[in-house]
Amino acid sequence: MEYQFRQAIYSEASQIWQILKDAIKRRKQDGSNQWQDGYPNMEVVKSDIEKKIGFVLTQNDTIIGYSAVIINDEPDYKNIDGKWLSDQDFVVYHRVAISEGFLAKGMAKKMMKLIEQYALSKNIYSLKADTNHDNIPMMKIFEKLGYTFCGIVYIRQSPRRAYEKVLEK
Repeated sequence: MEYQFRQAIYSEASQIWQILKDAIKRRKQDGSNQWQDGYPNMEVVKSDIEKKIGFVLTQNDTIIGYSAVIINDEPDYKNIDGKWLSDQDFVVYHRVAISEGFLAKGMAKKMMKLIEQYALSKNIYSLKADTNHDNIPMMKIFEKLGYTFCGIVYIRQSPRRAYEKVLEK
């Protein structure tokens, strides 16, 4: 199967927003308060695409997943209750979501591995991300992929578990 990880284009915004809406609904069904405050929303998706930080995982022409991927720009990560593994350049990613039809098939892990390849292509060896304290599936993926829990950061005044993975050069 041919997978591609690439920048999203504006015409894909509604498909991406549908994937995120479904993920928001799943988080609520799981009893989580993550993404239950009106964020993310369609404006965030459009902004990600405009800033060229919105990325999609595709199989042929089908969008499987979405994530915002940002280099060295996460102001909320400056204040961590804990300690990052490194203070080098980093790729941070947010809003990881997989399309309903591709759930439980390892696609989030696949996308996160492709984000690692993206970082390496930019000569960046640190990946940082965060998740809500009750997002057990995401915490398990971080664990499986070799991320280290570094502490707590606050995103929109909400505490998040912060993770980092340092890649080998």
